[in-house]
Formats: sequence, C-alpha cells, structure tokens
Amino acid sequence: MINLDRNHIPDHVQTIHLTAVCGTGMGALACMLKDLGFKVTGSDRNVYPPMSDFLARKGITVAGSFTERNLADKPDLVVVGNAVTADNPEARALAGLKLNFCSMPQAINHYIAAGKRLIVITGTHGKTTTASLVAWMLHQAGLDPSFIIGGILNDFNSNYRLGKGRYIVIEGDEYDTAFFDKGPKFLHYPPHLAVLTGVEFDHADIFQDLDHVRRTFGAFIAAIPKDSTLFAFDGNPDVTQLSASAACRVVKYGRQPESPWRLGDHTVHPPWTDFSILHRGKRYQTFRTGLVGEHNLHNALSAIAIGHTLSIPQAVMAKALKAFLGVKRRQEIRGVKRGITVIDDFAHHPTAVRETIRAIRPFCNPGRLIAVFEPRTNSSMRKVFQDIYPRSFTLADLVCIRKPPLLEKIPIGDRFSSEKLVDDLKRGGQAAHYFPDTDGIIDFLVAEAKAGDVILVMSNGGFDNIHEKLLNTL
Repeated sequence: MINLDRNHIPDHVQTIHLTAVCGTGMGALACMLKDLGFKVTGSDRNVYPPMSDFLARKGITVAGSFTERNLADKPDLVVVGNAVTADNPEARALAGLKLNFCSMPQAINHYIAAGKRLIVITGTHGKTTTASLVAWMLHQAGLDPSFIIGGILNDFNSNYRLGKGRYIVIEGDEYDTAFFDKGPKFLHYPPHLAVLTGVEFDHADIFQDLDHVRRTFGAFIAAIPKDSTLFAFDGNPDVTQLSASAACRVVKYGRQPESPWRLGDHTVHPPWTDFSILHRGKRYQTFRTGLVGEHNLHNALSAIAIGHTLSIPQAVMAKALKAFLGVKRRQEIRGVKRGITVIDDFAHHPTAVRETIRAIRPFCNPGRLIAVFEPRTNSSMRKVFQDIYPRSFTLADLVCIRKPPLLEKIPIGDRFSSEKLVDDLKRGGQAAHYFPDTDGIIDFLVAEAKAGDVILVMSNGGFDNIHEKLLNTL
C-alpha cells in the first residue's frame, strides 16, 4: 500500500521520473524539468507521435510500458500522472522502493510556478484558447511569461514556456489530480487573476451530475485569495450564481448591460472578424481576429480584460490578437484538396460541437458544411448526452457519425448509440450517416464532397489520423 508520508518533494532532487508522461500536461512538465537541468525519464503505455517525438527531441528516455524496472535506478522523485491507477505496477512499487512522489500540480507549483503570480483559466469550455491568448498577449507586451497549457500554441509550437517574468498562465483543469488526490487540479493553483468561462456537466467518469460539477467550481472560487480577481462570464447562470459568493473581486464580461466588459457589434469578412468592446459602458476599442465564432470573441474579451488589468496598452493587445495564430486542433485548417477544406477541431461536448459548427458556418458559402464526429470521451461515449447531441448538428448540411472506438470501456447500459443519434438527425430532416469505422467515412467523403465544401472533423483524439488520410486520398 502506498505510503502517503512520502508524498512530498525532497531537497536536492537531481533525477525525476514521470509515470504516464505522454499526456499533454505531463509531457510539458517533463520538458520544463529537463530545461531546468534535471535528469528526466518517463514511462507510458501509449508512446507514439507527436508526444514521443517531442520528448525524444528533448533527450528524455521514455519506456513503452509500466513496470517496476523503470524505477530500478531509484529516482529522487516520481511524478504520478492522473491517468495512473493505484494498481499500476509503478504505483505499487513506490512503497516497496521507498520513493518520494508527487502529483503533476504539486511539481508545477514547486518547480515552475514558485514565486510567480498565477493567471489561472478555468471553465468547461474555452480554457485552452483563452489561456493561449493571454499568454501570447503577455509575451507580445514584453512581460516574458511562463505558461503550461493543454494545447500546442502555433505561435510557439509548444504548450509550455519557461519565462523570466513574474506571471505564469496555467490552464486550470477540473479533472482529478491523482489516484491519491481525487480533488481537482485547479485547487492546487491559487490565482492572482482567474477566468471562469462557463460551467456545464462533463467528465461523466468522475462527476456524478451537474451539482457535483457546481460544487467543484464552487470550491475553486472559494479558494481564490481575497486580494485576487475573478473574471466571470455573464452568459452562464451557474457562473453567475457561483461567483456571487466569491470573497475576491469579481469582474463580469459578456453581453449583459451591467457587466463592466461587454462585447459590442461584430462583423465577419473571411478570414477576419472585427468586433468592438465596451468598458463600463464606453467604447474601448475595435479589434480584429482570425478566430471565428462568438464563443471565441468571448474568450478574446476575457483575455483583453486581463490585459487591461495588467496595464498592457490597447495597441499592443490589438496587434497581438490580430497576429495570434491559434491553437492546434482548435478550428485548425489541415489542408485543402480539390477545393475541399479539411478542418480539425477538439470539440466533443454537445455545447462545443454546436458552437464550433456555428462558428464555421459563415465560411461555407456557397459550399456545404460537412460535420464529422467521433464520440470518444468518457462523457460522449455515455448516453448522458444522447438526447442533447441532435440539437448540436442543426447548422450542418451533412453529418457523419462514427461508432465510439472504445465503447467496451463503458457498461452496456450506459453506452452512447451513434446509430440512434443518426436516426434522430434523420427524423429531424437532416442528412446523416452512421459509420462503424474511419475508413468508411473516408471512402464516403471522397465520393461525396465537392469543391467549396468544408469538412469539419471533431474529436478529442487522433481519429485514426483521418485528416491526413482524407487529404491524401482526395
């Protein structure tokens, strides 16, 4: 049994091993620790590009399986990822080898965030894009920020940075911390500034219901220091209710007349969107962005509110926002073949699917918007959203739904049905098709898609590399 007395970071650490190193956050942490001069090793069960190549370029040796042998050299510290269960061979070996261990947030706090002011971005949706925008603005303003974010920023070709400035931007995840710490990761990060983009039910594998999610975000708000500031989205009732009890300063943003930061008019003229911002009822500035969709304008609005708080000049923010290249897998154009555009997006929650389709819709004239969806998260593979998903695809001209690839992980009675989703879409008058595998989707799209069409592929996983295979076949 694991000895929790050894859940600490000792002095004079030289060697660090990361168990489950190939997750986005763990991989970033491994690289940061390497850059700080530690000898770093790692292990994981699924070692494949791009993370395997990313770590190899850093000179980090990664074992392709979990075994006690990976700890034979007795590293000074083992960082345990939240994907690791208590019966993992390396977790079981911690006690027998008398090794010190910690979670990813503990390591970030100790080695990366210590002595810095934390800017923590939280919420069910929009965390990655908002955090990336904030980090990019701070960088453009010469503030030399550090950041660790759950997506690859195209401007840095990285999801982490070790800066010398006083600020660090962290994507605050509500997912659990480790098998020995079932609390959410974001409770480890006391923010100087925080953003809450929205609260909805997600992560059905760890949250029982929406009330459970509310309690978790409520705990985050309650833990924010009194002298800190929370920027709260005004278009989500749960955010409004939860932030009302905050002891810290709360600044609302969105479209409500009483909010200090308000989104004004916006116009779309591809590839740009121009939008105006009002601050305390007065015109603040008009900005231009390559991001699409009203949800991204709200993300940008919160980033601008933070920039203003940090005294970043409007001109610098405007330049940064226009130059921002976005985040990989967030409405990322993967290629154009035969006049057909293939876009990759991370959307998987019904709200994210709906808003992503809505954002891409204006760019599909005169062609069609073809939505391709793979349900593969622990929530989307469960029937909890079965009756909600049909409303998410309303603005698509053609819908392709794949069978969930890991359905055997879900109890039979709880499983999501792609066939039922397609039947519901058809009953609603939409053109929709079910596919048991990815190759069937590719064959269908090669025959069906025409010049001018936009194929929007949505999944939180690799989707069998469908984007590259489709472009090559086209």
